[in-house]
Amino acid sequence: MHSKTTPATVKVSHSKRLFFTLSCSFFFFTGFAQSGYLLHPEQAPPVKSIRGLSVVNHNLIWVAGTEGKVGHTSGQQGIEWEWTQVPGYDTCDWRSLVAFSDQRALVLNAGEPAHIMLTEDGGKSWKEVYSNHTKGIFFDAMAFKNAAEGIAIGDPIDGKFTIIRTKDSGKTWQADPPARLPEAKEGEAIFAASNTSLRILPDGQACFVTGGKHSRFFKGWDKWKATNWDFIQGEAGQGAFSVAFADHLNGVAVGGDYTRDTLTTRNCLITKDGGRSWQASVTPPSGYRSCVQHISGKIYVATGTSGTDISEDGGINWTRISKEGYHVAGVDRTLVWLAGSKKLGMFSIRQK
Repeated sequence: MHSKTTPATVKVSHSKRLFFTLSCSFFFFTGFAQSGYLLHPEQAPPVKSIRGLSVVNHNLIWVAGTEGKVGHTSGQQGIEWEWTQVPGYDTCDWRSLVAFSDQRALVLNAGEPAHIMLTEDGGKSWKEVYSNHTKGIFFDAMAFKNAAEGIAIGDPIDGKFTIIRTKDSGKTWQADPPARLPEAKEGEAIFAASNTSLRILPDGQACFVTGGKHSRFFKGWDKWKATNWDFIQGEAGQGAFSVAFADHLNGVAVGGDYTRDTLTTRNCLITKDGGRSWQASVTPPSGYRSCVQHISGKIYVATGTSGTDISEDGGINWTRISKEGYHVAGVDRTLVWLAGSKKLGMFSIRQK
């Protein structure tokens, strides 16, 4: 069912609309891992937890999270934020978010029932473009290969992962037929930790990573091929949570055990052949990491509840830059945004 809803407004002094001015935290790099970092205080955003984050450009960032709340910047580098709660969906935890402009964005919740909401006026109103009340439905991530074609993926139902697609910029969605769905092993699932368990690759194909009793790397679009690897796995909270590629060959996957978030055992693997084979990092991130992002060259950032790390050599070695933990990161050039439980921040890398 499609419905159009208009958010209720919340009055804030000196504003006709829902604006919050946040002094976001800044981590300034005077170099890279060898130089040290300066951490500035931050103010908590008006949402309990953020796992959806989409960086459109240097000044435009969208975030989404619990209580049906969505926010986006309305000033340079996130100095001013505009927040709204999608009416009628205040119990939704928006963990997947794709933004296209200051006006247009899509959010997808984790959990049952599933809803995809579209705004085309900067969050003033929202339209439900997809809903699914199937028992056990649980979407984990959403990504677009271009302005029109997108895909969302969810946990297995009847032994197969859930996949839906759009070809009209998210206005309508169609489910893949069972014959095309990749099969899951018993106890295997996807983590809805940061909307980065699913990625679009430079060649236009997609990939996703799994965890639980089994952890694997999947690559494809119409057909999917699974690759076994040596990620930590075997328990419900273990496995790969996030993956990022610098190009068609070089990529990094992170994860771990979120119930023991300082454990570094087999929590990061790297590939140099497009995902056909994976090797363990020499110096892994300092614990469970729910999100990895490629910044530039061989530089990656990874964050999780026990801290944030930087790698300058393609994921081989990692250095913790802060014990401050977040759920998700987003990148635009040398600017990295971080969001988590009542946290929102940013750091900037100054090139050598």
